[in-house]
Amino acid sequence: MKFNPQERVGVFIDGANLYATARTLGFDVDYKRLLELFATNCYLVRAFYYTALVEDQEYSPIRPLVDWLDYNGYTMVTKPTKEFTDASGRRKIKGNMDIELAIDMLEMAERLDHIVLFSGDGDFRRLVEAVQRRGVRVTLVSTVKSQPSMVADELRRQADRFVDLADLRSKVERAFPADHPRSRDRADYADDAEDDADYDDDDDYEDDDEYYESETA
Repeated sequence: MKFNPQERVGVFIDGANLYATARTLGFDVDYKRLLELFATNCYLVRAFYYTALVEDQEYSPIRPLVDWLDYNGYTMVTKPTKEFTDASGRRKIKGNMDIELAIDMLEMAERLDHIVLFSGDGDFRRLVEAVQRRGVRVTLVSTVKSQPSMVADELRRQADRFVDLADLRSKVERAFPADHPRSRDRADYADDAEDDADYDDDDDYEDDDEYYESETA
């Protein structure tokens, strides 16, 4: 991640997509370290984080993370999820944030010199092209070091620069105590039934696998 110190930089994070990408690579993102990575290397104008919320639940597993990010330098953009039943009778939860991200990026383009997009969604190719026509450089962060790749080829080719999330791991990975479930092998952790969201006064947060799996389904 190299920037001109005079560049005005905006960060746009597709929350569910980044979570899925990091999990595929076998680590969890430390959002405090991620923000510091930009704050110390460029003129960061704003960092947006997009995610949908299950509003009608007594306890929302993603809410602790959202609250933590909101109090620690991120601009949160959320909306309620929609629940539906598919043709086979399976309950599905959908929370697509593409439109919200696209509108914000287009509105911010005239105030930015460089945009960093954390997503591999091919639907954003035309969006990237649109902000490039406004003179904004676009760096894309996702990964090709997974099977299958987490980034659409057309989106990767459209971006001015591609940074593999795997190459940022040492700078943004979240460390856990040795006795924490996420310190185990990822295969063991994936089967852990006690993976509940948590939040305390020590600026700690955890996200929830089940929620993001349903959101990205």
